[in-house]
Amino acid sequence: MPRCCACAGPDADRARTHLAALTGATAPRGAQAALLPAEPGFATGPFTVDGRTAVGEVTLHNRTELLAALATAGSPAPADRPDGELLLRLWLRLGTDGLRRADGMFALVVVDGADLVLIRDHAGARTLYHARADGCWAASTSLRALRHWPALGTGLNLAAVRSFLTFAYLPGEETLLRGVHEALPGRVLRLAADGTAHQEPFWEPAERLPEGDAPPPEAYARELRALLEGATARRLPAGGPVGVLLSGGVDSSLVTALAARLHDHPVHTYSISFGDQLPNELGYSGLVAGHCGTRHRILTVSGEEVAARLADTVALLDSPVGDPLTVPNLMLAEAVAADGITVSLNGEGGDPVYGGPKNLPMLVHEMHRDDPAPEVRAEAYLRSYRKCYEDLPRLLTPHALRALADEPQPRRFVAPYLSPGPMQALLNQLLHCNLRTKGAHHILTKVERLTASRGVQGRSPLFDRRVVDHAFATPPTLKLRGTVEKWVLKEAVRDLLPAAVVDRPKSGMRVPVQQWLRGPLRDLSAELLLGRTARERGLVRPDTVRTWMRREGTLLPRQGGKLWLVLTLELWLRAYDL
Repeated sequence: MPRCCACAGPDADRARTHLAALTGATAPRGAQAALLPAEPGFATGPFTVDGRTAVGEVTLHNRTELLAALATAGSPAPADRPDGELLLRLWLRLGTDGLRRADGMFALVVVDGADLVLIRDHAGARTLYHARADGCWAASTSLRALRHWPALGTGLNLAAVRSFLTFAYLPGEETLLRGVHEALPGRVLRLAADGTAHQEPFWEPAERLPEGDAPPPEAYARELRALLEGATARRLPAGGPVGVLLSGGVDSSLVTALAARLHDHPVHTYSISFGDQLPNELGYSGLVAGHCGTRHRILTVSGEEVAARLADTVALLDSPVGDPLTVPNLMLAEAVAADGITVSLNGEGGDPVYGGPKNLPMLVHEMHRDDPAPEVRAEAYLRSYRKCYEDLPRLLTPHALRALADEPQPRRFVAPYLSPGPMQALLNQLLHCNLRTKGAHHILTKVERLTASRGVQGRSPLFDRRVVDHAFATPPTLKLRGTVEKWVLKEAVRDLLPAAVVDRPKSGMRVPVQQWLRGPLRDLSAELLLGRTARERGLVRPDTVRTWMRREGTLLPRQGGKLWLVLTLELWLRAYDL
């Protein structure tokens, strides 16, 4: 197949997986498709079924079930065909119903005549980006590949800068590259040769609350337990050990316990320490590892290592993530790979799907809200992130603020979820919003990009679409029962774990951002944020940055988290030559 010019140069050698497909109205024979350099084991294709060519990154966890569905539909497929081809056959034979049945992580680009068809998995574990220039569409799993597409002529998308500083990630279709958009999860996006785009959902969680007498709470817990066992079992690797990223919280602990019970090979667990001086959860993770009989390893992360590796880690991400755990996440992936393990499980998904503590500020706000306007709730939601949203008037330069005056506000990404529609209960609206914004555009994509860069597949059983469907079919009072968060999830696994783990309140991992910025990251931050390149870009005000560096300007010491966002953004912009 012809090679796309975006694969040239050293950037392509560093990128995890690139796929690109080009087509346009002036290409009557259909399209060009190129599979760009990729690390072994992640890219599939190109392959052709019924005249459609596809390339992608596809991992399916329920192949046997899908092969049976094709056979029942009168279109049996050879059992040895790759996952990408199987997914293509499902779409061609069964349409969106076939995609809905798939359980896995996938991003697939199909050349269908003169159109491109983009298919992204249910929850958004893998990403797809697309753009149009010179009458042609381009699509890629790598934003960097599109950045180097000569025809595009892209630049910085200032509206996305504001979104990132608001959320600490990009919550929807926009990217930091002007004219480049991200395909949404659970959708089939058809990019037509005439320049139009049509989107068709194949999965969206729906609120299905019982009518009349509801089943007893224990019934919901029993059903969830079966779903959790199935989701974990399908994600275990065949014929080898598995790793689990174990923080000590109930979510990662239940995945560890299920993996230890269901897997027929050793289970290795990995935890992070930032030093003995900080509060941590190592006692709980050690308790779980001993209880489950895993091979446990604690990885100590120093501020010096974070400072030395932050730039390269940020460059691995298609969109910046203002999460100070990025370097530790990468180091965990390296530890897993060093043990010869190619699949790691994690507990991501428990909070956005079953209701963690980040929903409580919004629930309290609702109790005291006087103005019923939907935008008031959306504004409160943005403030609850406690990032830079309220600081934007004094953080962005006057020039940047003027340029943003007519741009849509960031609340547009959350407002559709925070009003009665698919979800009527407020808690379900919040969870739906968390799933479709933070889950799809921060949690899953960060984990997948960083682990895959080291040849490891990071899999998240709690984001399994059956588990998610169960969450929205469960009464909200069983997810937040009084003051107990994730009650039904905890009850589903109570017999698997020590009571000290199940019943303790969520504390989270204390990341010493303030210490890093006062210590090993101090000089680097000052050089990057106050240096010539940042000043000439003209996005943020140096005086505000200096104030935060002096730990001034707010009553609460949150300058560290805000500086981390700005620093991450600056590093990402430099990595992408913006």
